[in-house]
Amino acid sequence: MASQFLINLLIAFLWMFLYDDLSLPRFAAGFALGLLFIGLLNRFLKRDFYLRKVKAVLYLLVIFIRELFLSSFTVIYQIMKPKLTIRPGIVAMETQLKTDGEMTLLACLICLTPGTLTLDVADDHRTLYIHAMDIGDAEQLRQQIRTTFERAIMEVTR
Repeated sequence: MASQFLINLLIAFLWMFLYDDLSLPRFAAGFALGLLFIGLLNRFLKRDFYLRKVKAVLYLLVIFIRELFLSSFTVIYQIMKPKLTIRPGIVAMETQLKTDGEMTLLACLICLTPGTLTLDVADDHRTLYIHAMDIGDAEQLRQQIRTTFERAIMEVTR
């Protein structure tokens, strides 16, 4: 993936130097031309087109920002209610993530989302213990994390 990006940058710079024009529009045109070349020659390369990974990273970022805002408003709503009706609890969640980096990223994303906290990772390196401020249904919390963060992380790393 990194090699494709470097080749794309090289094509963009060569395009600028061929025209003897060091402007941003000329660089953007060369970069687009490089994307086209790498996209057309992608079937001969061993790896996936690098723009797919960039798209997956942006998708993960959008999911995180959405969950951050939704959970922030939920926490604010719970705090502002006259009577506190939260049901805190700890949930064990087994993940499909395999590497330590994937598990660390998931644990960090859970910790950064208001109302949830990753307490521990089990010895099997597949189970996370998550504390949530308000657990209505533990399985629903697990499913929400699986369908948002875990799936997006797998798209980025695999």
